[in-house]
Formats: sequence, C-alpha cells, structure tokens
Amino acid sequence: MDRALYSAALYLLSPILWIKLLLRISRDREYLDRLPQRFAYGLKMPEPAHCDTGQPRIWIHAVSVGEVNAAIPLVTKLHEQFPHCSIVLTTMTPTGARQASDSLGGKISHCYLPYDYPGLVKRFLRKIQPAIAIFMETEIWPNYLAVCARKNIPIVFANTRLSEKSYRGYRHFKRLISESLTSVDEIAAQAQMDAGRLIKLGARNDAVHITGNIKFDMVVSEETRQAALNLRSSLGAQRPVWIAGSTHPQEERQILRAHTEIRRDCPGVLLILVPRHPERSGELAKLCAENKFKVLLYSNLGHSLSDEIDVVVGNTMGKLPMLISASDAAFIGGSLVPVGGHNVLEASAVGVPVVFGPHMFNFQKISDQILAQGAGLQVEDSRELAETISRLLKDPSLRMNYGIEGQRFVGDNQGAVDRVFALVEKHLPKAKSLPSSKARNSFNAPVS
Repeated sequence: MDRALYSAALYLLSPILWIKLLLRISRDREYLDRLPQRFAYGLKMPEPAHCDTGQPRIWIHAVSVGEVNAAIPLVTKLHEQFPHCSIVLTTMTPTGARQASDSLGGKISHCYLPYDYPGLVKRFLRKIQPAIAIFMETEIWPNYLAVCARKNIPIVFANTRLSEKSYRGYRHFKRLISESLTSVDEIAAQAQMDAGRLIKLGARNDAVHITGNIKFDMVVSEETRQAALNLRSSLGAQRPVWIAGSTHPQEERQILRAHTEIRRDCPGVLLILVPRHPERSGELAKLCAENKFKVLLYSNLGHSLSDEIDVVVGNTMGKLPMLISASDAAFIGGSLVPVGGHNVLEASAVGVPVVFGPHMFNFQKISDQILAQGAGLQVEDSRELAETISRLLKDPSLRMNYGIEGQRFVGDNQGAVDRVFALVEKHLPKAKSLPSSKARNSFNAPVS
C-alpha cells in the first residue's frame, strides 16, 4: 500500500518533474543528451568488445560524479575478475556520465537511469536484463528495489553511508523505506554508524556488513602523476600554488577573499579554482575578474603561465585529481557552506595537505579521523582559510608532515573494495571469473 501511494504521488508530481527537467536543460544543454533514456527509451547499448554472449550483465547505478568516483575501484575489480561480463553503469547527471566515460572508458556501457515510475522501471529492466543490481552509496528507489526483488535480481548496496540528516528524512517514510530495504540482499556499510541507522530503518541484520569506504582504494595512475608534474612545470616549479576544488556558489566569494589575504603573505601565489560543476566556469571567471584578479581558464593554459595570472579556473571534467597533485595545498569545497563537503581523500592519497571548512556532515567520520591523525586541518571561515593556507605555503616541512600523515591514513584504511567484491561475487555464480581471484577476503559478521 505504501509503495502504491508513493507511485501515485510520483505520477501526480509529474508536472513538477518536467518543470525541473526543463530548468536544468535551460541551464545545461547536456540534459538534452539521450533524453529518451530517462524514460526508458533508446536503451540499445553496444556491448564492449571483451564481453561474451550469455555471460551475466552487471548493472551499477551511480547518481553523479561522487558516486561514479566511488564506483571506479569496484568496476575495475569486476572487470579484472569477470572480464567476459558486460557492465552497465547508469547515472542521473551529465557530469556523472562524463566522469564515467573519462574514467572507465571501454570497461562499461553507460545510459541514464529512467525515473522511478513503475512502467519505466519494468521497461528498463526488461531491456537491460541485469543479473545483479548494485547501487552505490545510498540510493533508495522503492520501485526499482521492488521489481528487482520480484524478478529475483540480487540487490547490493555498495559503499553505503547514511548521514543523520538523511536518516531523519527517511524516518518520515519509515514503512516505505523499511519495505524497500528488506528487499536488499547485501548492504556494504561504510561504518558502524551507517549500519546502525540502516537497521533502524528496516534493513535486515543479516544483510548488513561493515566493509569500510571504497574511496580509500583509489589508485592514482602514473599517467595522472606525470601529467601533474608537467602541469607544475608549466605553472612554475617555485611558485606557491593552492587549489580550491569542488567549490559552490557563495563559497567562492569567501575563497577569493582568502586569496586576497594569502597574496599579501605569499607574493606570486596562484589559486586553482575548480567549481563542482564545470558549466559554471564562465560565471566563476567573471567573478574573479570582478574581484580584480587576472584569470585564465584551464583549457586555455599553454606550456607556460604568465606570472601575472592570479587564478586558473578549472573548466574540464576529470582533471581534479591531477590538479590537486600539482598543488602545494588543497581546500575541499562544499564545506564553507552547508553542502556537507566533498571527498578529501583525493588530496590525502597524493600527499597534499588537505584543508576543509566546518560543514563536513557528508564525510563526518573521515574528516574527524583526518583531524585526529594530524592528516588535515579544519577552518571556520575565510579568515582562518587564509591564515592556514599561508602557513602551509610558507612551511615546506609542515606541508610534508601533513602530506605523509594523509597518505598513511589512506593506506591504513584500504581493502573495502575486496570486501564489497566478495559480497557481489557470491551472487554471480554463473560468471566466468579468473582463477586467481584475491577477493575472497572475509568481511565482518552481520551487525547485531
């Protein structure tokens, strides 16, 4: 009954969905790309050349960029161990689609996930015919979960986290959420706190496992490291460089105020400013110019950068890890404003000191652990940001200490991808796996 009411509400709210979609299209024309797929049409996708007919198809859903980044280690592991299987990755946003294409290339087929209307769900699953459904982080779509369960398609929630804010929101619909979570075969929770909240919402105890955070298992490729070295040479090897990545509106004004102060302490300092959504790069470049900074878009950067340039604005997808690697210190956006923060591990993994603001509720445990281990710094406002970045830029030994602790923190917490893979693997008995699988590491007992 609860799911029927949910579906009825979706149909009643369809005009609002169309209005929101049209608004998104007006701001970002990429939302027109493959628009029929959002309604379960035009789903014919070419199989990658390595796939064998008759092998199980693995479906992974990752909403946007953050979830795609979390999926990368798992997709890589699945591709290595089940090389003949096809992997379909779905996203909801064009930025997620671009990140999937840039990062995973020929390992996957991509399409947009149709909305959670019963008819669209049935048509999508009929077209895709997955042997397993993997939802990255916390994506509770009642109709998808119900239809997968009815079709005996195993469901795995991977890298699942549930903030206190999300938990309180889901509690308003506890019967619907409980019914949905009961359908899930395996839930790989990042931490005990996440597991406890999911069980309170109705997840089965025996389905919940604490596996850690897959994002610790990121691998910085040699290609990325070399590109960072080349970029640093272009920027000026001796020039102080800091980066503000995954930034949001209102936050960027604070960052530019901080940069004004940093320039007084560190003459010649360069800021690399990378908005969370690259389509905002034009407005951000204009904001920099209004604040009397000489600005250049990253795509216009040549073999060398003039000392007169104060700010380089990132305007391309998939370059953030490389840009962080080329910097002396990194501020992680979404944290000076109440967005909840973004992934700090990309900086820690390459030994770059990480700084973030007071609003890190989406990454609360990781940010607390980073602070406890002396692997990063937290600031309250633009004034503290300026003081902290200036201190790091002027003290190479301080930067090195924070960088070393960051890399140690990442290394000490790796292994989640193997534990999640083990949960997925047991639901793919017909897949041709490589005999040397190392993924059968034991994971913790079900949460009680």
